[in-house]
Amino acid sequence: MEREKEQFRKLFIGGLSFETTEESLRNYYEQWGKLTDCVVMRDPASKRSRGFGFVTFSSMAEVDAAMAARPHSIDGRVVEPKRAVAREESGKPGAHVTVKKLFVGGIKEDTEEHHLRDYFEEYGKIDTIEIITDRQSGKKRGFGFVTFDDHDPVDKIVLQKYHTINGHNAEVRKALSRQEMQEVQSSRSGRGGNFGFGDSRGGGGNFGPGPGSNFRGGSDGYGSGRGFGDGYNGYGGGPGGNYGPGGSGGSGGYGGRSRY
Repeated sequence: MEREKEQFRKLFIGGLSFETTEESLRNYYEQWGKLTDCVVMRDPASKRSRGFGFVTFSSMAEVDAAMAARPHSIDGRVVEPKRAVAREESGKPGAHVTVKKLFVGGIKEDTEEHHLRDYFEEYGKIDTIEIITDRQSGKKRGFGFVTFDDHDPVDKIVLQKYHTINGHNAEVRKALSRQEMQEVQSSRSGRGGNFGFGDSRGGGGNFGPGPGSNFRGGSDGYGSGRGFGDGYNGYGGGPGGNYGPGGSGGSGGYGGRSRY
């Protein structure tokens, strides 16, 4: 059987003790499966541990088992395991943000809350589901949010990228609070543009990055122009909504600031 891509089998391990070696890291994580790679990242000059590393399992099921067994403690220290971000995504702003809230785009008029629940509850325990509708017409605006009780389901869903819900292709991103979007914007200052913010089409303003979307429309809060789903600018009304999707391209905001 063909092995799953490495990006689905790899964990980032943060908060390591400076005493933790590749041997002790491997010994700990081998309780959940066979490791194909294990590394503690070190300073090139001093060879001192940088406090994080990576372990790669032979299957995603082993990653799931390890994440289900948190918290993890290695060499007397509680560590922070997370699904590793794919290499092509890791350089994008905020790719390593930790959130429990998922943005779901591409929601059609015939898609209801139970469709989202049936699909996403396989990934983890769901706290809330919200499909955004127009205040005046009551029609769905094409996006919504699913909030889990843990960040790992969001990380896994975003990592897999492609999802079909009620027969329609869905766009998934980490949902960022206004504060997180501002942090992304400040961390990326100098790169230009209204990074991480809407351009006020659709009556919102602070929902998601803009302009740019393959979901065209403008006045219905979708935005227009280039990019993959970077519009959705009208959530919230009044001064603007409090959450937005991270963007994975162009002027979008994939997540919060990256520390690694």
